[in-house]
Amino acid sequence: MNARRRRISGIAVTTATALGLGTLSACSSDSSAAGTAGNTDKFDVVASFYPMEYLAEQIGGDHVNVTTLTEPGQEPHDLELSARQTAQMGEADAVLYLKSLQPAVDKAVDQSDVKTKIDAATLTKLEDHGDVEHDHGGEEHAEEEHSEGGGHALDPHVWLDPVKYAEIAQGVARAFEKADPDHADDYRKNAEALAKKLSGLDTAFKNGLAKTGSKVFFTNHAAFGYLAERYGLTQEAINGLDPESEPSPARIKELQEEARADGVTTVFYETLVSDKTAKTLAKDAGLKTDVLDPLEGITDKSRGEDYVGVMEANLKALETALGAK
Repeated sequence: MNARRRRISGIAVTTATALGLGTLSACSSDSSAAGTAGNTDKFDVVASFYPMEYLAEQIGGDHVNVTTLTEPGQEPHDLELSARQTAQMGEADAVLYLKSLQPAVDKAVDQSDVKTKIDAATLTKLEDHGDVEHDHGGEEHAEEEHSEGGGHALDPHVWLDPVKYAEIAQGVARAFEKADPDHADDYRKNAEALAKKLSGLDTAFKNGLAKTGSKVFFTNHAAFGYLAERYGLTQEAINGLDPESEPSPARIKELQEEARADGVTTVFYETLVSDKTAKTLAKDAGLKTDVLDPLEGITDKSRGEDYVGVMEANLKALETALGAK
């Protein structure tokens, strides 16, 4: 199997360390879902974070009222729910979430009496990417429930693989059809239209990354394991350091050696996490920096207005960094 993630000793430390730091805590316990989550004349869906919100909107179309628990700009893994959000979930017709990604949401869903609970993690196969880090505080325990043999946790970032995301979309459509049969035909048609979009995206990635000067990319968040495996790449997670701290000379040297060995040109960072460490590492190692967006939320800094737009921007960034031919 290609693109298994290799550990950079001394550099690839757990992202859980970084995400546990107060400087990265963009979430607030008093944040609330936008709009009204329940009691409308439509099929009311509460989505846990942007990739689930996008699916609900694309598949549901005019028949759904979608609200999200994670506001734009919030780092979703550390989300804490307000009493109001928890209550709104109970008033909805359905909740769409990805178990193991947001422990607070998992707990609220378990305790909620919402009729239709759609766990995206059950709609495709989650994989163990070897030394994928337990990247988010509280996530390790939740993910181990999915792992038969314990050990490494399963990687939840399935939405960054268009093929797996399409599998999830099919399952969401089936759940919508069952829960709201009056509009089943429209849900099915919308899901087919979304499948075409995602298939086109998959084709674009296959073609764009088929021939590259390098197959290795550095990122400050170990979110791209599925994407890397799908398209024959290797992700190196270099974050886990305090974004406000300076990396040690030993780590800089190791990164330089890795970059020279694998033809790495670029250190990727993301919009919801500080770019200071990535830029420091890149400067000292003589590398460029660019954004590779894990699509955990859309903000005015996003390079695209929706999932497809941002993924297309990610493809362009990877083509440039890897020397696509």
